[in-house]
Amino acid sequence: MKRTSNILIVAALATGAFLAACNRGEHNRKPGRIYMPDMYESRAYEFYNARLSGMKPVEGTVKRGEVLPYHLKESDTALANLVKNPLTITAADLAEGERLFNIYCGICHGTALDGNGPLYKGGEGPYPAAPANLASGPKAAYSEGRLFHVMTYGFNAMGSYASQLDRAQRWKIAAYIKSKNAPSAAPAAAAAPATDSAATAK
Repeated sequence: MKRTSNILIVAALATGAFLAACNRGEHNRKPGRIYMPDMYESRAYEFYNARLSGMKPVEGTVKRGEVLPYHLKESDTALANLVKNPLTITAADLAEGERLFNIYCGICHGTALDGNGPLYKGGEGPYPAAPANLASGPKAAYSEGRLFHVMTYGFNAMGSYASQLDRAQRWKIAAYIKSKNAPSAAPAAAAAPATDSAATAK
């Protein structure tokens, strides 16, 4: 009997010591001094503060998966005509180009590319100046490079869309526009030299 009570007492003491050791708080192994406190309790690094989040990336860097930067200046319109689309355009890209065109461009240029979007409405809309007709006329002969250039820098009353559309999206819209007006644009482009040569002959 005495032996059993001794065992129970020892077990109770061991249990109490174990529970006391576990309940010493967060720094239960703190010896009273900290070696290299700046490493033990390092200061939090606030990455998303006002100064750092507003910093631009290092010049010349290209985001992973991004189309290479466009180096032409706003005045380089002649060179823009010669720039080729760097993307291999698929049917899915044309569908995406149409979707983006209807969101960003159709409000002015119309979903039929005829320059008669909801903001103009044949002169009855809130916008008084007629947007460019991309389906026929001189703007229909623009190359994909020139269309991309206009979306990048803006043209006349149209502002730049570089902040709303990334480079790949602008190229997809340019490809979509050309896919819609290529048949009608070809005769207009071919007719221009004939008129010029006739005028020269006179």
